[in-house]
This record gives sequence, structure tokens and C-alpha cells, in this order.
Amino acid sequence: MRPTTRRTALIAALALCTSFVAAAQGAYPNKPIRVIVPFAAGSTTDIIARAIADKMGASMGQTLVIDNRGGASGTIGQQAVATAAPDGYTIMIHSSSHTVSPSTFAKLPFDTVGDFAGVTPIASLPNALVISPSKNIKTLKELIAAAKAKPGSINFASAGQGSATHLNAEKFKLAANIDATNIPFKGSAEAVTEVLAGRVDYYFSPIAPVIGQIKDGQLLALAVGSPKRAAALPDVPTTTEAGVPGSEFNFWIGMMAPAKTPREIVNRLHDEVAKALASPEVKERFLKLGADAWTLKPEQFDAYLKEEIASNAKLVKAAGLTPTQ
Repeated sequence: MRPTTRRTALIAALALCTSFVAAAQGAYPNKPIRVIVPFAAGSTTDIIARAIADKMGASMGQTLVIDNRGGASGTIGQQAVATAAPDGYTIMIHSSSHTVSPSTFAKLPFDTVGDFAGVTPIASLPNALVISPSKNIKTLKELIAAAKAKPGSINFASAGQGSATHLNAEKFKLAANIDATNIPFKGSAEAVTEVLAGRVDYYFSPIAPVIGQIKDGQLLALAVGSPKRAAALPDVPTTTEAGVPGSEFNFWIGMMAPAKTPREIVNRLHDEVAKALASPEVKERFLKLGADAWTLKPEQFDAYLKEEIASNAKLVKAAGLTPTQ
């Protein structure tokens, strides 16, 4: 074979190999996808992540492996995603705490906007303002009247300083113009116990931990803090409907990827989440959790994240919360 012919054959072979490699690389996903959840197993975020991951894995033909990276209010998991390769094989399912951390931490090892690409919100989880019947308060207006009659005498529970339950209560407090004291606990279980006993006046609780007590009359749900009514409590008004405009607080769970993840992969993940949310199994699971399915296009979610970071910064400042050093 002449040298020219050999060179031509070699070039052709290399081109064929390159095309095979490119095809293999382009077949997304061709290996398991790691889903970092910045909270412990068993948390609401974790439960929703697993429900979605199971459905997505079946549809995409690859396993989505949940990797719980709890600690430091979610920032450990956030950092792991921010520094991961932007190839679609590491993604994050986080809560609205993602947009709170820039205001509650004096310094973060990542850029909450620049290091992440929004895929889509997955669910909105309204908090219900619950109170013990022993307090003899049956409406939100009565609660506000009691707080204003004796300023500083009313208190509320939260699942920790800077948590969604705390910020929801602070936004309500500011909008209602009342003086109420935060009593922080390690989590919802302790907060609910203290409200049930009447030792703490009220709590903006996630619906799932209190739906049973609401239905059997151990707790009264005066309102939900979300922009719209909760599917799990359709007869309970929002705080705005109950007479406190500007008090709505949207606690959500959503999916994000490292910045610079290819747009076609981000769009594929978005479409797979939407498909999973439409399944009867996920719908039933969400109803039990008090969660409402919610999606946005990736570019819409990016814009929403920026808006949330700005609005939460104002809320944290207005509430007088001191950032963690």
C-alpha cells in the first residue's frame, strides 16, 4: 500500500473512531446520575427527591442515586454541586433555603447565582399556621388582636433560626405589624409537640407533620402562608385571604445543576421532572406530603431564584437576623 493510501486509510479510521466516541459521549445519560440532597435522609426534601428520582430513573434508563450531604443549613451539599463537573451527572435537589443562605451566612464558598443553573422547581409546600384549641383563638384576626392587646406576650415556634418556618413567621409578623417572639427548636417534631401542649402559641408548620392533628381537632389551622391555598387543606384560607396582605411565603423544593451544564441536558432534566410529576404515583405521594407540584422553564427558574435571593435578603434584614460568621 502506498504511503498516501495508508495515510488516507489512517485518517478515515481515526475519523470513524472519533465519531463513535462523540456518539457515546452524546448519549445522555449513559451512566448513573448523582442527586445531591443537602439534608438528611427522611427530610421532606429527601422524600420528594426520592419520589422524583425513582420515576426519572425509570424513564431515562439510568439510576438516579441520592447522595445526602446534610450540614451547615445545606451549604455543604451546595458546595459539592457548585464544584462538580457540569456534565449532567451531578445535580441537586434543594429547597428555598438555597436562596436564603446568601443572607444568613456572612460568607459562602460558592456563588449562589453564578455557580448554579436552575432546572425547575418541583413542588411548593405551604406551611400551615397551627394553634392549640386551648388558646381559644379560632381565626387569624383573633390571633392578631390578641398579639396587639398585649405586645410581646405572644410567641411562635420555628424549626431553627433562619429556617423556612422561621422566615414564614417573620414575614407574617411584619405584615401583621405584631410583636411576637421566636422560640427555635431543632426541628418540626419538637415545635409541634410544644404547640400541641400549649406551651408555645403558634407555628407555621409544614403540612405533612400536622395534617393528622388538624383532622382530628388537636390543632386548628388558621391559615396557610403560601400565595395560594394548599391542595391538602382546601378549606383553609391563605394569610392574605384572612386579612394580612403581603404575608405570603413560598417554601419550595427544586432541581439545580452546576453552572455551564449544557443547555440540552438542563432541558432534558426539566422535561423528565415534568413527566414524573404527571404520574399518578407522584401525585398521590405529594398529596400525602401536603405538596403541590410546580414547574417552570429553566430560564424562568433562574430568574425566580434571583428574585428570591433579593426578597429573602430584605426579609432577613427586616427581621433583624444576624448572619452566621
